[in-house]
Amino acid sequence: MIEIGNKLLSSELFKKEFVCNLSACKGACCVEGNAGAPVEPEEAEILEKIYPKVRDYLTEKGRKSIENQGTSVAGIGELETPLNDGKECAYTVFESDGTAKCGIEQAYNDGVVDWRKPISCHLYPIRIARYTDFEALNYDRWSICSDACALGEELKVPVYRFLKEPLIRKYGPAFYDELEEVAAHLAEP
Repeated sequence: MIEIGNKLLSSELFKKEFVCNLSACKGACCVEGNAGAPVEPEEAEILEKIYPKVRDYLTEKGRKSIENQGTSVAGIGELETPLNDGKECAYTVFESDGTAKCGIEQAYNDGVVDWRKPISCHLYPIRIARYTDFEALNYDRWSICSDACALGEELKVPVYRFLKEPLIRKYGPAFYDELEEVAAHLAEP
């Protein structure tokens, strides 16, 4: 583990390589799993606020799930995005080839909302565990991401570098600069 401020980072964030390969996985992370994406309390408020603007981007099934369950739901110890029939995230939309994408992010890309999506989605495959005095940033291994690992190895892109934008979004540019310094130090012989 590497400590930066009140954050403990798994060394795997610097050693493992990862680049999402959406053409291979078809956005399986929006569909697979047994729970919705983690949502921070302040994000739950944002979801409630932007839902009227995002609503038209979603599937009928997604709209019904959200209107029945809420824009976020209580999970085990944290808030989550609601699911459609216990399957895909209610905010998931599908391209004609079956690729799952985020309806919130599509609204963001179109300039309809100024919030991209839950940070847990943006930061994946990093998962944050919160403790009283610190946060732990861990690399989450999931078999559906094997193609992303292969592409990351081929392109030689470590996890933290692939996630530069969401890491800056969450913790700021100074934190990311420290990550680069740690990576340079780890690369020294």
